Amino acid sequence: MMKKSSGTTKYFSLGLMALAIQGCGGDTNTSTNLDNVDISGPSTGWEMVWNDEFDGTSIDAAKWSHEVNCAGGGNQESQCYTDAPENSWVADGMLNIAALKADEGAEKPFTSARLTTKGKADFLYGRIEMRAKLPSGQGSWPAFWMLPTDNVYGIWPRSGEIDIVEAVNLKAKDAEGNPEAHVHGTLHYGREWPKNEQSGKAYLLPDNINPADDFHTYAIEWQQGEIRWYVDDYLYATQRRSEVRYNAKEQPVGLAYKGWFTEYYDQSTGELNLTWGDQPFDEKFHLMLNFAVGGNWPINVNETGIDETAFNSENKYIVDYVRVYECTANPDTGKGCETVRPGYDKLDDALVEGKAPAPTPPSDGVAKDLLIFDSTPNPSWPAWDCCGGSTPDLVADADKGDVYRFVVGESPTVNGFISRSAFITDPEGVPSPFDASPIESNGVLSFAMKLVSAPVAPDVAWLVKLESNEGATAVELPITDSTEGLAPSVGQWQTYSFPLSTLASKGLDLSAIDVVMLFPAWGSGNGAEYLMDEVKISRPNASLPSLTVFTDNENPDWPMWDCCGGSTPSVVSDDAEHGIVSEFTVGSSPTVMGYINRTEFGGSGAMFDATSILEKGLIQFELKVVNAPNTADAPWLFKVESNNGETAVEVALTASVEGNVPSAQWQTFSFSLADLSAAGLDVSAIDVLMIFPAWGQGEGAVYRVDNVKISQPGADAPSADRLTLFADQIADTWSIWDCCAGSTPTVVSDDSDHGAVAEYVIGEQPTVVGFFADDGVYYDASAAVPSGVVRFEMKVVSAPSDPSSKWLFKIESGDASTAVELNLSDSLEGVEPVVGQWQTYTFPLQTLADAGLDASAIDVLMVFPSWGTGNGAVFRLDNAIIGTP
Repeated sequence: MMKKSSGTTKYFSLGLMALAIQGCGGDTNTSTNLDNVDISGPSTGWEMVWNDEFDGTSIDAAKWSHEVNCAGGGNQESQCYTDAPENSWVADGMLNIAALKADEGAEKPFTSARLTTKGKADFLYGRIEMRAKLPSGQGSWPAFWMLPTDNVYGIWPRSGEIDIVEAVNLKAKDAEGNPEAHVHGTLHYGREWPKNEQSGKAYLLPDNINPADDFHTYAIEWQQGEIRWYVDDYLYATQRRSEVRYNAKEQPVGLAYKGWFTEYYDQSTGELNLTWGDQPFDEKFHLMLNFAVGGNWPINVNETGIDETAFNSENKYIVDYVRVYECTANPDTGKGCETVRPGYDKLDDALVEGKAPAPTPPSDGVAKDLLIFDSTPNPSWPAWDCCGGSTPDLVADADKGDVYRFVVGESPTVNGFISRSAFITDPEGVPSPFDASPIESNGVLSFAMKLVSAPVAPDVAWLVKLESNEGATAVELPITDSTEGLAPSVGQWQTYSFPLSTLASKGLDLSAIDVVMLFPAWGSGNGAEYLMDEVKISRPNASLPSLTVFTDNENPDWPMWDCCGGSTPSVVSDDAEHGIVSEFTVGSSPTVMGYINRTEFGGSGAMFDATSILEKGLIQFELKVVNAPNTADAPWLFKVESNNGETAVEVALTASVEGNVPSAQWQTFSFSLADLSAAGLDVSAIDVLMIFPAWGQGEGAVYRVDNVKISQPGADAPSADRLTLFADQIADTWSIWDCCAGSTPTVVSDDSDHGAVAEYVIGEQPTVVGFFADDGVYYDASAAVPSGVVRFEMKVVSAPSDPSSKWLFKIESGDASTAVELNLSDSLEGVEPVVGQWQTYTFPLQTLADAGLDASAIDVLMVFPSWGTGNGAVFRLDNAIIGTP
């Protein structure tokens, strides 16, 4: 077996590595030295493939077309675009675009020009640049940009938009009274409006230079998966494709990098999908040059509105040239000609984070219920006022006890419950989008509501709205569409129910529900006050399936059965505890025995579907051997079949959870449905259970079986999807561990609240310590990522002698294939250890997953003073868990 490795071996070998490198005498650095990059101009390797120097006497119709319309660009702009020579012309080797006051009575108050290369030239990857002097004035909006030629991924912005340079209101005063001087580089992408996204960066030229005073070169370098923005060859912004992170099961669980994304229709399925690849910036785009007047952006910033005096033939957008280059190193990807500098790929410098949502966590397929609120607040689902400025509060109600009170004032708002990080303030809370997809067929959103005072406006519609996956999908319904069909009535508690199947049919993605809202229609709720309680997503009166095959008497649907020996199993009386039991006798003919559901053997044929209890369900029975087989060492076996023998699994009885060897005493044998499924059993149609001595070795055996059932133990009690690493003792198959110093951590007694705890002592030898899984043991916390945590309590008995020592937390997965290391102060509690005090530290699994941890195979958890600084430290850990709090 391969020995489990830990990333902590890097600490142990650090000194040896340093000595080895020093002794080699060579340079071991193979990365690019960006300090030596020449950024005075573009990188070599660019070959010009298209250009317009504007050296002629007119605009080149072979390269440019004029758009002629008054559509306002979709931004409520105030110009009509024309092909009139007074709006655009070539003179002295320059393209000039002027925005002018229109004639009295014109459709729009201004005229201007917009030029495009669509149908004449388009490009995929390369360097695109323009040298230009930009116009100024409040309301001015010049742009050099690109649009997709074929809209492969759908209408704007699904197929993308690349803004190479834009500026608004240059020289108009900003909020501090300074002249506006920013230029902007932006990408547009994502879902269809109004859920579209954009990301970009503003840039100020050095020395307070204003782009309207002189010519400057504006460019992008566009390659597969990355676009970079330049002004006068200075790289000021970088944007990249998103990178999806997968767990060990190849399931998407997060984003290693949040960049761009898009939404598109899958032509083969007709479904609307998100994609996080090179799309939409992997298709051909054409060039656009225009000078807009007004629009939603310019008129709402700086001095606001439009200064009519700024629009005249002297205040021009003047373009010296437009040039397009191809990277000769690799024209198909655009890679190999990058003009970069130190910091171009750093978030605190040039790298711009995108707006991509994380992939919806994979459903674990397990049917669960969610209690959002019932008298006790759920820290992961706080009550919330979106936009009205109120704070929902708990109040006492005579009928319901503590309930949440919502109010609506003059400001339009919506209210409800939300599970997104930006709105969770309780340190115990973590974002917990709810996967309701396994209960779509029988699940219901329900809540109780009492209207204290109605809105001032009469006949206001009350609405219920749910959102999923950060608003990727949403459904809004009148409250009267509930199963009950009632409108709210002042002074009365009323219950409302909405089947999940209805919500799904209207477009809600049930796999990541994160907002539940109830509110009077937007802008009409002033004066409303209402109470909410019993807010949940659940299966009313539903219970997990279970099957009793035999207890006290034979189940006629599952008769006892001798496959091949000719005997007739019987029911007999045993001790007082067991009463009537099954008895099986094996003769000279080889056989297997047990219980069968198939109709040809007298069963009902109603196969048992254990899918909904797959994760935690068991097949269990009790067994007592009356006479052992004549073959003394005959193995005892358990076999289960499904769907008329299409799948089957056979295991030794000693492979049960208990690991028992059959004996003359009654013993319980339990087999995990998850393990049987992993071995190949289809648990959706179980129809045979067999217990027997191995084929041909059972002669002489007489044995009794009782309490045969398939169920999820404790299904009626709340369950916890978590691993308790240490609470009085270390978890099975884990150890308390010192990586590198040779000490043996111990279990010692602490105060009455904590009892037995793990104690670690750090000496002179540098080390890290914590909890370590046995070889081949991994904890799969992937299903708990949206709402789960890593949590432990810690007490420092004595601090490290080095006062600069930092306390760290580290977690590893898959034999150190992924790991995350953080300061203890990065926990939700945000506190440093204090000598002599027990303190709790909580790290959301989602945070760890977003930082790169594969939560499906956790095998090391560490808490330690920073490497080499811990001498003298003594500390204790207790109540360490991974999973649902």
